[in-house]
Amino acid sequence: MARIAIIGGGPAGLMAAEAASAQGVAVTVFEAMPTAGRKLLMAGKSGLNITHAEDGASFDARYGGARARLQAALDAFPAQTVRDWCTGLGVETFVGSSGRVFPKAMKASPLLRAWLGRLAERGVVLETRHRWIGFDGDSLAFDTPNGQSCERFDAVVLALGGASWPELGSDAAWVPWLAERDVLVAPFRPANCGFEVAWSPPFIERFAGEPVKSVVASSDAGSIQGEFVVSRDGIEGSLVYAHAASLRDRLEAAGRAVLTLDLAPGRTAEKLARDLARQPAKASFSNRLRKATGLDGVKLALLRELVPDISSRPPDEIALYIKALPLPVLPPRPIGKAISVAGGVAWEGVTDDFMLRALPGTFVCGEMLDWEAPTGGYLLTACLATGRAAGLAAARYAGAKFPSWGQESNDEQD
Repeated sequence: MARIAIIGGGPAGLMAAEAASAQGVAVTVFEAMPTAGRKLLMAGKSGLNITHAEDGASFDARYGGARARLQAALDAFPAQTVRDWCTGLGVETFVGSSGRVFPKAMKASPLLRAWLGRLAERGVVLETRHRWIGFDGDSLAFDTPNGQSCERFDAVVLALGGASWPELGSDAAWVPWLAERDVLVAPFRPANCGFEVAWSPPFIERFAGEPVKSVVASSDAGSIQGEFVVSRDGIEGSLVYAHAASLRDRLEAAGRAVLTLDLAPGRTAEKLARDLARQPAKASFSNRLRKATGLDGVKLALLRELVPDISSRPPDEIALYIKALPLPVLPPRPIGKAISVAGGVAWEGVTDDFMLRALPGTFVCGEMLDWEAPTGGYLLTACLATGRAAGLAAARYAGAKFPSWGQESNDEQD
């Protein structure tokens, strides 16, 4: 029987194991951590956004320049199929108001337990605390609780993740081992990340941790409505993540980037100016602003922080700043704290079925590959889709070495 190794027990690796094992090959998953799926469980703390319910064309466009290379995998495992797969594991899902899809239990643990149970029933072996440490000739070398070991397999799927949240297992330690085998790896960069801002100490002391709700933020990525959070270091949250790639690229290209905030969506600058002009001149600035615009708290503080002399400006200028407040951002927060990364194994070194050209029989999937997408279920969907594609391709490759494999596999599928 053909033997396949899956290196990495995250969503991409577990899906590769599921796909390969269904083809009648022997599968072993090697995971460096004490348990599998740790990043999946971390994502589940905020509800586990599995996928997104928007139309297929809009969904696929979220992958930007990597869309063409991901398209076949996404077509074979689209959002509705992801939901059906969850249902097959006994996990019902629902579509939230934003179109994001979540388990009804709003947790990852039931899905992961059911998934690992299914893999065990199929004979998949899970070896935890087995850290891959590179190649030893044609063998894979591991650090294990019983010392170092080397094993050979008929095909290998690498699903080691990128460089975000290294404490959960994605530490990019694999980069030099692949580079030594002539695999080109694009440098990792943070994606879906927060950005540093040079807040004043008084602003930090009073407003760190405060959410800024119902604003429209604009950058090269467009204008998007949502909310973000003021942190001691800068800004975080879903609205910031939606602009992260644009802000990061602008910083790299020009050395500076600005996120422009509309603090009063739905109201024109002209109306805000008229309402401000009607306020008594003797009233305090905060009272004038609150009564004319409804802004107070952290939104008022942002105006004062970013335009120190805002209170002395005429109503029409104040209104313009309310509608287009420039928020200069500094470099992204450390890559280890990013939700996801850009960069990874370069596409020119990967075949259409996710095999490394420099290492025949070795396949890659998930965040190891050079792609990025916004939050909203797109990250997990692509990890599952590429894991499935790589697992199927690895099974085909390994099974081709065994003359009877194809017939056995077809019989099993029937």
